[in-house]
Amino acid sequence: MVRNVGFRNLVLFLLAPVFLAKGVLAHCPLCTVGAGAAAGAAVWLGVSKVVVVLFIGAFAMSMGMWFAKLVKKKYVPFQNTIIIALVFSLTLFPLLPLFSAIGPLYLSFIGEYGSTFAVDYSLYSGLLGGLMVLVSPAVSRKVTKWRNGKHVPFQIMLLSFVALLVVGTGIQFLI
Repeated sequence: MVRNVGFRNLVLFLLAPVFLAKGVLAHCPLCTVGAGAAAGAAVWLGVSKVVVVLFIGAFAMSMGMWFAKLVKKKYVPFQNTIIIALVFSLTLFPLLPLFSAIGPLYLSFIGEYGSTFAVDYSLYSGLLGGLMVLVSPAVSRKVTKWRNGKHVPFQIMLLSFVALLVVGTGIQFLI
């Protein structure tokens, strides 16, 4: 007999792995969901596509770092790097056509009068968002060391979001 699965049961089934996880360090489900929610909020608020891709890049890197920590046994050299790169690429690159923002890049030192190139701002914004999340644990360690071993709860997440908001605000008003 086929039983109708209610919406509540479906949500509980999808969220169960989050609550059953033994332990997660720097990039946890909270960070990943937070980065994704920030991208959704950016779309809802009507900000630039380039800023949205900044948050998507951060979300993709956070997911990649989280998935790399889930695999405990090492099967190949550079396994974590490969997992992070695959998850990041398979999350960011399929979404780039939806958020394409082509613009000019003028380089005055090339040629007699300079040269202008067409650049996909979204691609570089997504890579920048990923890079910001990738370096946030190292920045957090430096801040903790600077504060003599003291840290704020969710410090890495706070540093990541503040940096993303500052850079995103700058991009929004520059482009």
